[in-house]
Amino acid sequence: MTVTSTTAAPAATQDISILGKDQLATSYDTFMKLLSAQIKNQDPLAPMDGNQFTQQLVQMTGVQQQLYSNDLLKQLVTNSGTGMSDAVSVIGREITAASDKAIVTAGEAKWNYNLAKDAASVKIEVLDSQGRLVAVSTPTNVQAGDRTFTWNGTDLNGVKRANGGEYRLKITPLDGSGATVVSKVFQRGVVTAVEQVDGQPVLSIGGAKVPWSVVTSVRQPA
Repeated sequence: MTVTSTTAAPAATQDISILGKDQLATSYDTFMKLLSAQIKNQDPLAPMDGNQFTQQLVQMTGVQQQLYSNDLLKQLVTNSGTGMSDAVSVIGREITAASDKAIVTAGEAKWNYNLAKDAASVKIEVLDSQGRLVAVSTPTNVQAGDRTFTWNGTDLNGVKRANGGEYRLKITPLDGSGATVVSKVFQRGVVTAVEQVDGQPVLSIGGAKVPWSVVTSVRQPA
């Protein structure tokens, strides 16, 4: 059952921490001006109380630290809301993600794909970031299940592509009658890092960047 919240969103509210920092800056500026004027015009025979001045500075510093602590807490809450904390928890674990992208690392790129049934032939195409054909392979008599394809990084012109480049994999499997076999391309690997991109967590596996939203399974590495 879907539950819909009936609480209305507040209209354009002002960030309290921003307001507090603005007021603190104004108060601090005023305080320093008054202090300078007081020092300049103080009676040499009755100088100002240094202890009182120190106490006021300590109080203002304490307020400033509290405001910045609130900012940090707000950022942590924001990260939790985007799934960042959940994403960080899978570092060191093996994930499966619905992604057709891979990065050339150590001269090669690897993908995984799955066939719903045996295929008489499979056309495997490697595409660059612009969708241009870079390499092609046509294995035959490929059995159903999970398969791995490794590209050696050499394109159709015999040029070795540089490490760090991102490429996509497209597969077209056909059965003995020429009908298309149901298939999917995915990535599988151990998560080595997590970063936030455009407000969303992105995982690193084997050099490839995988959005947290496309992860389909998580398990302990074998």
